[in-house]
Amino acid sequence: MPRIAPVHWKVLECVFLADGFRFDRQTGSHRVYEKAGVLRLVIIPVHGVVDTLIIKSNMRTAGMSRERYFQLLRECTRRG
Repeated sequence: MPRIAPVHWKVLECVFLADGFRFDRQTGSHRVYEKAGVLRLVIIPVHGVVDTLIIKSNMRTAGMSRERYFQLLRECTRRG
């Protein structure tokens, strides 16, 4: 399995939207997403490339496996 690498915030947003999250609000430079059944919110910073620590933290919050993340990442990068 490949390593989780930093990605642009729009790509990460695509991953979480494809997983069923919906945009809730934006506070400053942070976008907030929610999903039914997930107790905590997912926060994505909107400044360029998102670091791997933030990606992994959001994956844990969402209960998303590495396999699911890479599957959605492939779909999002294919769309362009």
